[in-house]
Amino acid sequence: MEHRWDKVLFTGGARVGRIIMTKAAKYLTPVALELGSKCPCIVDWLDSKRDSQVAVNRIIGAKWSTCAGQACIAIDYILVEEQFAPILIELLKSTLERLFTKPEDMARILNERQFNRLCGLLEDHKVSRSIVHGGDVDPKTLSIEPTILLNPPLDSDVMTEEIFGPLLPIITVKKIEDSIEFVSSRPKPLAIYAFTTSEALKQRIVRETSSGSVTFNDAIVQYGLESIPFGGVGQSGFGQYHGKYSFEMFSHKKAVFRRSFLLEFMFRYPPWNDDSKLALLRHVFRYDYVSLFLALLGLRR
Repeated sequence: MEHRWDKVLFTGGARVGRIIMTKAAKYLTPVALELGSKCPCIVDWLDSKRDSQVAVNRIIGAKWSTCAGQACIAIDYILVEEQFAPILIELLKSTLERLFTKPEDMARILNERQFNRLCGLLEDHKVSRSIVHGGDVDPKTLSIEPTILLNPPLDSDVMTEEIFGPLLPIITVKKIEDSIEFVSSRPKPLAIYAFTTSEALKQRIVRETSSGSVTFNDAIVQYGLESIPFGGVGQSGFGQYHGKYSFEMFSHKKAVFRRSFLLEFMFRYPPWNDDSKLALLRHVFRYDYVSLFLALLGLRR
């Protein structure tokens, strides 16, 4: 970052993102940042048992199968109605036990520093009391088993910092529509996920929330599509890439304008002490080219 660049793309956390932006300011280098965030997952009541199981499979795949949650687009926490929460938790537990039969079935934590950070999130006694599944850690192998928390304090670190690990808080709401206000009251996420068959709820989520992307009835798969742009908004970053969007982001659209010497409009030059000149200028600045053309012909519209 001590050198001049035409454009900088950084993927990582907000702390380093601020350093990148600060150093880029020295040469006024344009920057694109993809910073991750607390990506919420809204889970609506699903009448079909099969749909519920498919939703749970995909939630587990997006949280624990992908680098043990160590991904910027991993599900960070779930929002669900109070009445559906016990059913969802039991489904998650039974499916986790079926999919992860051995500790080595899941990725380890990246390094000791990240392992200690995640363990620190669980050491808060108010948070540890909210554990309904998992919680075991192994410092020797840097492993943390899939851990589900039910309604941890909203002001705790686990609910204010990006988790980036195998811990999954579940927050209950009275009605699923309340989840929209919950998400909107927090920093804009990189992605919002929602499992629902309600078209009305889908429309409200798209219309009333702000995020880098919205995915319905699946999670993290949007990252693999080159046909849609990938990027954040607000605190989750800015700038979009993937596929043609990467080409556009690293390209400068240079405008080229050409004129001949054939026509010359003297009303564009001073002095402007002539009312007819001012009238012509007004037509130009109002983009009223019909009136301009008529005025040049000596006609009035």
